[in-house]
Amino acid sequence: MRNPAPPPRRPARWPIIPTMMVAAAVATMIALGIWQLARKGEKEALIALHQRNIALSSEVTFPELGPVDNAVYFRRSTITCLEPVTIAPRAGQDAAGRSTYRSIADCRTGAEGPGALVALGTLPDPARQPLWQGGTVSGIIVPGPDQPSLLDRLTGRAVPARALLVADPPVAGWGANARPDPAAQPNNHLAYAVQWFIFAVAAAAIYVLALRKRLRV
Repeated sequence: MRNPAPPPRRPARWPIIPTMMVAAAVATMIALGIWQLARKGEKEALIALHQRNIALSSEVTFPELGPVDNAVYFRRSTITCLEPVTIAPRAGQDAAGRSTYRSIADCRTGAEGPGALVALGTLPDPARQPLWQGGTVSGIIVPGPDQPSLLDRLTGRAVPARALLVADPPVAGWGANARPDPAAQPNNHLAYAVQWFIFAVAAAAIYVLALRKRLRV
């Protein structure tokens, strides 16, 4: 007696929902890569603006309140510090490019208001701060040391960042600050774009291989 023939194999069904999820993820990665390329162009234009600014000799009013217009960064300005409320050391570089400490003063510039942040100069020993009771300081405006994180910006919790006046020349008693360089501003957007495109290609390739294996079963 013959054995009954095995039932015909049913073809594997195309996984519609997983395919849609992977397609959406790949599309999102590609969109993020394109967005990073756009951000690269924006940052290059911003750096070019700041390079033009630092070549100007005319002064602008120091922006005590944020958000700060990019047009005033790397411009020269002068403030009158009526009283340094605090002077705190921060890691930085001197004019020779050596690692040292910068003295950042939070100055009172009027009876009320936020005042101004001033990088007075550099010190090899942050514990030995010269005595300074305020005065007129000239220098170059740069973004302040405390910038909001990307997460804060995305969640709407970002506080407008304050500007910083880098004293040039330094205040008496301090060494010279490193001269602000617009070209030193980070512009990693091309690398981020390439990463997103690589992720998209890898995710698509892995899913195609898994799908081919599933459909052959």
